[in-house]
Amino acid sequence: MSENNSWIPLFPLNAVLFPGGVLPLKVFETRYLDMLRICMKSEQQFGVVLIKSGQEVGLAAEPENVGCLTRITEWDMQDLGVMMLRTEGSQRFRILQQRVLPDQRLEAQIELIAADPATTPDAVHLQCAGTLKLVIDDINKKGRATHGNDFASPFSLPAQFDNAGWVANRWCEILPIPLKARQKLLELADGRERLGIIHQYLLQHNIL
Repeated sequence: MSENNSWIPLFPLNAVLFPGGVLPLKVFETRYLDMLRICMKSEQQFGVVLIKSGQEVGLAAEPENVGCLTRITEWDMQDLGVMMLRTEGSQRFRILQQRVLPDQRLEAQIELIAADPATTPDAVHLQCAGTLKLVIDDINKKGRATHGNDFASPFSLPAQFDNAGWVANRWCEILPIPLKARQKLLELADGRERLGIIHQYLLQHNIL
């Protein structure tokens, strides 16, 4: 882990972002439009954090302690004052301290959380990865059939089916589990442990 002594902008949302995950955003609040302009100009990432209490709009919400840095991969502003973004999660972090700016934006000093270590695929990994590939292929196939060239896959490339953490993260995004449960999974330090919990869920719900 390493420490970042500078203050990074936070974006509290009713969403949990995982490393390697795609998060589309529609931004219209002036404070966040200003934040995004600064991030794009300086090529700075911002932190996406699940709201612990409060709302996405209005006064600053209280965030969970662990979030994910994200980078902007695409953006558009066809309507004045409304920015459409496609972002991708990069690395998890833990908030060390935070502050509220006069416009009710949040900033934090953070500690980066190490990426999930590489592991040799075992039977659980291979089973989860094989089924995940079928699910992703099906989602992409149906999306292209419905939207044609306008379809944007909800999954980033390249796929990393040989990475236990990546496989677990994609399942965490797809499965209909509560946000609080997603947050707990995000906070787990070991990708294989996260995948083990997902594997049990898939078995219990007859997905595997």
